[in-house]
Amino acid sequence: MTDHPRASAPTTEDILARAVASIGRADFVLRALEYLSCAMAYQGCLLTRLDGTRPPEHVYDDVRAERRADVVDRYLDGAYMLDPFYVAYTETRPCDALRLRDVAPDRFQHSSYFNTYYSSIRLRDEAAIFVDLPNGQHLFYSVGRTEDSPRFSQRDMDRTRRILPVFAAINRRHFTVGRPAPEPTSDPAIAQQEIETAMARFGAEELTDRERQIAILILKGHSSKSIAQRIGVSPGTVKIHRRNFYRKLNISAQSELFSMFLASLTRPA
Repeated sequence: MTDHPRASAPTTEDILARAVASIGRADFVLRALEYLSCAMAYQGCLLTRLDGTRPPEHVYDDVRAERRADVVDRYLDGAYMLDPFYVAYTETRPCDALRLRDVAPDRFQHSSYFNTYYSSIRLRDEAAIFVDLPNGQHLFYSVGRTEDSPRFSQRDMDRTRRILPVFAAINRRHFTVGRPAPEPTSDPAIAQQEIETAMARFGAEELTDRERQIAILILKGHSSKSIAQRIGVSPGTVKIHRRNFYRKLNISAQSELFSMFLASLTRPA
């Protein structure tokens, strides 16, 4: 009687071969994520396409159905403007792998955005993989780790950057070959201009330009000290402005400020 050898676990090369074979098929994102997991373990993913002139376009997510409205829909409806990764995209348009700690403001973990998109779903850490596509578009793979997992390490990021040229190449092939070419996007500054226009509507009738500027920086997760350094005033002056616009808006907590900001994005311009 002959013993049959047990099937060995697939190698990284096997997993990559499956991803390459899936280009052009409906299961491509799942196969590409399998390849990504060879470099970094994660528990969840949201994939969007960015072009700098419109809100992120949803491509894929594995968020549980009961969490979609709070996590995915709310994010795409406007909360993405406060996402440190999205801000990094508008400023640098990278093709890179980044950790949350690489881009987040100093008080981000105390922000209402963090409490909504991290604490409420017990997300411990997040990493972003940006892939540049033709005509200025980018894919934004947001992958997360839950509370029972360690944060993304420098080793995780180094391994991910080593496979990034191949990961980016198969994504470019899948998302561009055989598909109509998008209209070229205009100047890279457009994304930031669009965000600034939307944010300028927030509190336009009640707040001064300086108060609105400080309110947005607070929502992004900056401390009074960080804000003071960015706009060239003292931390005490920042706190005075904060008290003033809290009074004008009749609020007492950042969570209320966050809700008002999201509500302002749904109003007609």
